Amino acid sequence: MAVTKLTQLLNIKHPIIQAPMFLVSNTAMVIEAMKNGIAGCIPALNYRTLDELRAVIKELKAAKIEGGAFGFNLIVNKSNIKYKDQLQIICEEGVDFIITSLGSPEETIKRAHKKNIKVFCDVTDLNFAKKVEGLGADALIAVNNLAGGHRGNHSPEVLISELVKNCAIPVISAGGVGCKKDIDKMLILGAEGVSVGSPFIASEEANVTEEYKQACVKYGANDIVMTERISGTPCTVINTPYVQKIGTKQTWIERILNKNKKLKKWVKMIRFSIGMKATEKAAKKATYKTVWVAGPSIEHTKEILPVSKIIQQLIE
Repeated sequence: MAVTKLTQLLNIKHPIIQAPMFLVSNTAMVIEAMKNGIAGCIPALNYRTLDELRAVIKELKAAKIEGGAFGFNLIVNKSNIKYKDQLQIICEEGVDFIITSLGSPEETIKRAHKKNIKVFCDVTDLNFAKKVEGLGADALIAVNNLAGGHRGNHSPEVLISELVKNCAIPVISAGGVGCKKDIDKMLILGAEGVSVGSPFIASEEANVTEEYKQACVKYGANDIVMTERISGTPCTVINTPYVQKIGTKQTWIERILNKNKKLKKWVKMIRFSIGMKATEKAAKKATYKTVWVAGPSIEHTKEILPVSKIIQQLIE
């Protein structure tokens, strides 16, 4: 595939990041990503302890080969009480890049750059993009309205063109990529690369239930719905019978509490914690209470495949 600013930033063969996915991404997936010439990223929150996080970084450093790269996703707002310690470990051990989400990346950028670690920031609009560019971000992860999980409000066409026109740093499109044709489209729009998540859920290396993987095969783009019941922030999930049963809107008490400025932060933190535990149960254990996070790009998922085969389908 084409040489882009993303391939140059990370010294990778193809302008693709295997997106960080809560409870899905793991070292086996990232190692295969690196072997096949792309970058892999894991949420730091996938690891319960700092010792686990440190061990994983050491494992990925030992497995790294030329043409591949690895990084970690950090939730940088107050809902993540582990943030500062996670950042410390990542900077001590050294990684290729960090992707920041849901908060100000200022501290992350300052500390990571001292260790020559690139910082890419999730953005959903031009206003925030300009802020992180001003803070020294190395690239923008443009989260559009086709992304899985916490998505943006703008289409890839609108978001990419607006960011490319008004920002000087590279734009990496996140959302709506399930095949090579989709990647080509994003590059033509002006993106320097893509972040791809949902197609990798149904990989042999993903450490989630067979039911979750089969759901990505069985369901398609029309089966993706937005829910407020996981983290308090709208999130895309597969519209299973359980999701239909519990509904996708906040409860009446959550709506009332969210209107109180003093309580709003605490409500979000509690909902985030409850939602993440529900997602963990769904990912690791199949029950009728299944909440499976995914994006519409599962439309292209037709079978469970090794990560290497999924990458091959994206680049050929």
